[in-house]
Amino acid sequence: MPHFVIDCSSDILKLQSPTEVLESIHTVAAASNLFDEADIKVRLNPFKKHYLVGGKQEPFIHVFANIMEGRTKEQKANLSKEITRKLYQLFPEVPFIAINIRDFEKETYCNKSMI
Repeated sequence: MPHFVIDCSSDILKLQSPTEVLESIHTVAAASNLFDEADIKVRLNPFKKHYLVGGKQEPFIHVFANIMEGRTKEQKANLSKEITRKLYQLFPEVPFIAINIRDFEKETYCNKSMI
């Protein structure tokens, strides 16, 4: 926890390497001081053919951040802005860059170390 899942058009990976994208998101998340760095998980899902943005195959990046509840709206808003800012720096030519943050409920979250 947390999980940052990056959906994107595969064409953006011609502009920056997957490693650069993953490490950039990890760095921003760690710098937020909201998480233990060792707990941050980042994944990349590039889409080659099966996607539409505004009815067309346009370049896009969307980050789905899933974090444990307990952070303030201000903390989450700042994290969203910093990740969007970093992606914009890496991909100024990509017209659609966005993120949304969802909270996990402590009561319903479970991993194998909790069993």
